[in-house]
Amino acid sequence: KGLEIGIGTGQATKPFLDIGCNITAVDPGSNLVNFSKNKFKEYKNFHIKQVRFEDFVTSDDIYDIIYSATAFHWIPEKIGYPKAYELLKEGGTLALFWNKPSVEDKLINLKLQSIYKKYRPTQKLHDDKSRQRKIIASIRNAGFRDLKLKIYHQTRVFNSLDYISLLETYSDHRSMNPQNKKLLYSGIQEIIYNNGDVLNIHDTIELYLARK
Repeated sequence: KGLEIGIGTGQATKPFLDIGCNITAVDPGSNLVNFSKNKFKEYKNFHIKQVRFEDFVTSDDIYDIIYSATAFHWIPEKIGYPKAYELLKEGGTLALFWNKPSVEDKLINLKLQSIYKKYRPTQKLHDDKSRQRKIIASIRNAGFRDLKLKIYHQTRVFNSLDYISLLETYSDHRSMNPQNKKLLYSGIQEIIYNNGDVLNIHDTIELYLARK
């Protein structure tokens, strides 16, 4: 029995459903909830609720696994980690993963960053080691044990339309001002199209595993 926090477009959900896990997903976005309801309508072992994890009410000690794909950072850490601990069975697993995609071509990356600075100024990010230490400390402070951090790498190739579709799965892009988002996406598509309509993305995936 598992709980998914922040289902988004359900990219991390299908493998759990296919092996027979009984999955309950929570997400505050009505569009994403409706999308996932339709996407997984054939699965009797799938349930979804439109609610923030902070407001989700259920019994303690009932889940074998709680997982979240690139979404857990939206939850206040003083609420998220302790609540996940309480909802897990003794010996249950917390699995949190984040993907950090980067553009392989340095010149193309500079062009894309100039578009972002124009239409969506980004916040200053912590360096990877500092961010990892913070996440590890938060997990341990909530009482979890047997903590492991695993890092994976992969490369994906997109054309301009597919890359925009990918960006639309990110909640911070979906929530942008519509006019700014339209201009941002148009600029990104033009850059990729002028690069032979090919964009190589290198993914660094961080997986944090811990046990109650």
